[in-house]
Amino acid sequence: MPEARRSAHAEPMTDTTTTQSDTDLRSRRERTIREHMAAENRHDIAATLETFSQANYDVVALGAPTNGAAAVDDLLHTLFGAFPDFAAEALSLHHGDDIVFVDVRMTGTHDGTWAGVPPSGHPIDVRCGCIFHFDGPDLVKETVFFDHATLLAQIGVGG
Repeated sequence: MPEARRSAHAEPMTDTTTTQSDTDLRSRRERTIREHMAAENRHDIAATLETFSQANYDVVALGAPTNGAAAVDDLLHTLFGAFPDFAAEALSLHHGDDIVFVDVRMTGTHDGTWAGVPPSGHPIDVRCGCIFHFDGPDLVKETVFFDHATLLAQIGVGG
């Protein structure tokens, strides 16, 4: 079989070797994310907070970061009050240097006030992009992106 030839303009190949320490770090981060999401799905706010070394959420659609355990506790109480059957399903995980991106399906029933909207009893089914930020093995922040207009339409606003 002839040897493969590289073009004179081809980029040099880079070393993509994954070390055991990289694999261990990825495994620890995934375990933390799975524990975090399981706690959210149980609506166990204390256990969710325990997965953070620093409790910080940035739910971009809501317009302002939520920093500190008390603020995150309030955010999660509001979420679980508005959607008592809230659930988040991880569809896929993608690792970066200091983040893990998780493609999430968020479901629930609007049985409490959300964003000033009284309960409608309507279900939601919204895809989210969640970025879990890490400092080494420690979870320091979760940034959540989703189309709030889609969620609002599903609970009966503007439609």
